[in-house]
Amino acid sequence: MTRHDHDHELEVPAGWGFVETFDRRDFLKLTSTGLLVMLTIEPVFGRQEGARQPGGRRGGYPSDPNAYVHIGADGRVTCLVGKIEMGQGAMTSLPQLAAEELNVPLTRVDIVMGDTDVCPWDMGTFGSLSIRQFGPVLRAAAAEARAMLVAMAADRLQMPAASLEVVDGVVRSTADRTKHASYGELTAGKRIERRLEGQAAVEPVSAYTVVGKSAPRRDGRDKVTGKAKFAGDVVPKDALHARILRVPAHGATIEQADVAAASAVPGVRVIRDGDFIAVLHPHRDEADRALDLVKATFTKSPSTVTDETIFDHLVKTAPAGRAAAEGGNLANGEKLAAQTVEEKYLKGYVSHAAMETHSAVAAVEDGKVTVWAGTQTPFPLKSQVARALNLPEDKVRVITPYVGGGFGGKSASQQAIEAARLAMASGRPVRVVFSREEELFFDTFDPAAVITIRAGLDAQKKIVFWDYTVIGAGERGAAQFYDVPNHRTFVRSGWGGGNPPDMHPFAVGPWRAPGANANAFARESHVDVLAAKAGMDPVEFRLRNLTDARMKRVLETAAKTFGWTPKPAPSGRGFGVACGIDADTYVANMAEVKVDKATGRIQVVRLVSAQDMGVVVNPEGARQQMEGCLTMGLGYALSEEVRFRNGEVLDKNFDTYELPRFSQVPKIETVLVPSSDQASHGGGEPAIVPMGGVLANAVFDAVGARVRQLPMTPARVKAALA
Repeated sequence: MTRHDHDHELEVPAGWGFVETFDRRDFLKLTSTGLLVMLTIEPVFGRQEGARQPGGRRGGYPSDPNAYVHIGADGRVTCLVGKIEMGQGAMTSLPQLAAEELNVPLTRVDIVMGDTDVCPWDMGTFGSLSIRQFGPVLRAAAAEARAMLVAMAADRLQMPAASLEVVDGVVRSTADRTKHASYGELTAGKRIERRLEGQAAVEPVSAYTVVGKSAPRRDGRDKVTGKAKFAGDVVPKDALHARILRVPAHGATIEQADVAAASAVPGVRVIRDGDFIAVLHPHRDEADRALDLVKATFTKSPSTVTDETIFDHLVKTAPAGRAAAEGGNLANGEKLAAQTVEEKYLKGYVSHAAMETHSAVAAVEDGKVTVWAGTQTPFPLKSQVARALNLPEDKVRVITPYVGGGFGGKSASQQAIEAARLAMASGRPVRVVFSREEELFFDTFDPAAVITIRAGLDAQKKIVFWDYTVIGAGERGAAQFYDVPNHRTFVRSGWGGGNPPDMHPFAVGPWRAPGANANAFARESHVDVLAAKAGMDPVEFRLRNLTDARMKRVLETAAKTFGWTPKPAPSGRGFGVACGIDADTYVANMAEVKVDKATGRIQVVRLVSAQDMGVVVNPEGARQQMEGCLTMGLGYALSEEVRFRNGEVLDKNFDTYELPRFSQVPKIETVLVPSSDQASHGGGEPAIVPMGGVLANAVFDAVGARVRQLPMTPARVKAALA
C-alpha cells in the first residue's frame, strides 16, 4: 500500500507491519471505523526526571487517555508506539506482546512507530527499555481491549462474559461454539470508547503461546534487499540538499566567511543566519562543490587537550564526587586483608559509528513543519524543533523511518533541527545528511574514563575490602555485586550533565550501556588480578566471592557451555571470564584468544555469553541482540578510540577509526538462561558490558601481561609484554 502525506509518497511494503508515514486525516478515518482503546496509564512506567509531557506534566507516560491499540473492522490490530526501530527488533517483539494479550495471530498485528502525530508520547528509545518499560503499557492496553471486546460479545450473544473465551480474535462460548463473534464483527465499523471498572488482568506466563516463541524479524527482508526506507531516502518534490559550513575544531568559531563564489554557482542558494551558513542545491555533489568555494577563517579552539593527555586532564578537572554505594568500613577491611592490590584502568573516547549517518528531511506546508529524522527521540525532537522555530508544538510533526543504528548516538538530533531551520528559511523541503567526517566530529562520544581500585584479600581468599573510584564513566555498572563486606563506590563525574564545562573537549553522551563498559572492564580486570594473587582459577574465585544466586547460575551456565576446566591464570590457554549486570539482566561472558607476541595483535577465537533476562519475548531476536553486543564489543575492547588534538577530531573516516571486520569475528555461542520467575528485562546492552574485561583477562591468561587501557591495541599489548 502507499500512504500520502502532504504529497510526499513513501512506499510501505505489504505485510511488514510498519507504517513509515501515516496521514493523520487517514488515521482519523481509520479509527472511526473500528475499536479505539482509550485507557489511563498511571505515570509509573519509565519515570524520568525532566521528561516533559503534553500539557506540561513531567514524569512517566501521560496519565490522560491515550490510544495504544487500534482494532479495525477487518479484525486487524495496529499497535501505536512512540518507540522507534533501529535494528533492535522492537517492531517484532512489541506486536508479540499485543498478540498474546489479545489472543490473535501475530500475522494479524501491525505497528506504527515514532510518529508524533499518531503515536502516544514517549521519552525515547534507549536504555534497553522498549520491552521492560513500554512492554507493560502495551500489554495493559491490549488486555483492556480484550476485556472490552469480551464484554461487547457478552451483550451481543446474551451470555455471561465468564462463559466466553477468545481464540484467534474470535470471542466464542466455551459450551456452544456455534455462538461466536469476531473482533471485526464486534467493532462493526463504529468508534467505541468505553472503560472497564477495575483493571483488566494480563495473561500469566504459563498461558503464553506467542511470547517466548521466535518470530522472524519484520524488517529483515526489506533491509537485506534495500527496500527499507531511512531518513536519507525520503525525497520530497523540489527538495534541496544542504551542506553546512563547519568549524574545524570543537570550541572554534567562524571569524569571517566569503560566500560570493558559492552564490555564483547556478542553482545554488546560500542561507546565512549569523554563524549558521549553508549552501543548498537540488544535487548533493553540487552542494558539496559550492561549499568548497566558501572562503572562511576560524578562531582557534581554546582546548589544548589531546587523546594522550586526556586522562591527566580528567583527574584535574573532575568534580569532588560522591559515594554512589558503600557498606561496612574500609579501614576495618584493610586490617583484615592479607594481600592488597591497587591499580588504575583507562578507557578512551569511543564513537557510535553507526552505519547510517545522522540524516533528516524537513518540509513546511500550511504553516506546519514535518521532519523525517533518523532519531531515537522523536517526541523530544518535536519540542526542540518547535523551540528552534518559535512554533507551537502542534505545528511540528516528527516521523521516524527506520534508523540505521543508534546505540545512544541518535538521541541527539542536530541534523533535524538544521533541516527544519533551512526548510523554514528557504520555503523548500531540505535534506541534511551528515558526511562520515561530520558524523565523527559531531558525535556524542562515549566518555573517556579513569578508574582506580584498591582491594584486599584475607587468608581465606575472600575479598574483604573494595575501594573504587571512577572519573568520567559514571556509576552505571560500577556497583559491587560480589560479596564484599567493606566497600565503597565513589563517582567523580559521568557521561551526563553536571560536569565542569572544560572537562570534556567535546560532547559526550549515551553509548550502548553508557559507562558500564568502562566500569565492568575495570572491575572484572581487578577481580582477575585478585584471583591471580590468590592462586585460584578465575571462575572458582568468582564463585567463592558470590552469593547472588542469579549471577552464580549465569556464571555456571557459561562455564558449562564453554567447557571451562579450572586453572589459575596465566595458564597459557588464553581463556577469560567476566560478569556484568545491566538493565536488570545478568550476563557472564567467556572468551578464548590468541596473542601474537611479536606484533601484539589479539585474535579472538571464541566467545560464549550466558544471559538471564527474565521472560524472553522473542528468543531469536534476543540472541541476535547478544551477538550484536559481542561483535560491537570487539571494537571498544580492541581498536576503537577517537584520536583528537586541540579540539580537532583527527579521525575522519573508517580508514583510521578502526571497526571490527568480518575476518575478526570469532565463533559466537549465546545461551538464554531460563528465568520465568523474572519479568522481562533489557536485552539490547547487557552482553556488551563485560567485553573489555573478558578480553583483557583472556590476554593475561594467554601471555601473563595485564593491559590496563582500552582499546587493547597491538602497541599497548607489546608495551604490557615489555
